[in-house]
Order: sequence, then C-alpha cells, then structure tokens
Amino acid sequence: MARYNSKIKSEQVDNLFKAILKLETIDECYRFFEDICTIKEIQSIAQRLEVARLLTLNNTYSEIEKETGASTATISRINRSLNYGVDGYKIVFERLGYMKDD
Repeated sequence: MARYNSKIKSEQVDNLFKAILKLETIDECYRFFEDICTIKEIQSIAQRLEVARLLTLNNTYSEIEKETGASTATISRINRSLNYGVDGYKIVFERLGYMKDD
C-alpha cells in the first residue's frame, strides 16, 4: 500500500495513533477511550462506523436511519467518505470481514 499523506498529520496525532495501536483488548480500549473521549464522542464514532458498515452492505438510508438513529445528513456524509474518501473504512472492513462480495 502506498504511503498516505494525511491532512491532519502531526506529532500529536501520531502519538495518539501509536497509543491506540498499543491497546490489546476490548477492555483496554474501553478504559482508554472512556478516559480520553466523552461518552457522546465514543457513541458518535461508533454510530459512524455502523452507518458505514450498513452502507457497505447496501442498506437504504431509511433502514440505516431507523437502525442507528443517524440523520440522513450524517449518512450522506459517510457515504461520500466511502465513495470518495481515502479508503480508511475499506481497510478496517476488509480486516473485520465486513466487505460485501462485489
């Protein structure tokens, strides 16, 4: 995979990602993220991931809105990321086995 030049790259962000990569269990993730984020921030990120997963599985906006509580604007923004973003969701979904068969 080619090296990616991020728009948000900084030493602080590098350190955050290095810290996340050191987490080894779900329990450790809960502990770290509950310390570093608000509950609402964690829930929002989790919701975005679920919306992206459902979009990848070809669910409709109305199905996704009903299941996740996400607004159609949020769903649309995530759909743009899936179609025109930098493949971050794709990397994670492939590794988790969430990708639809093309």
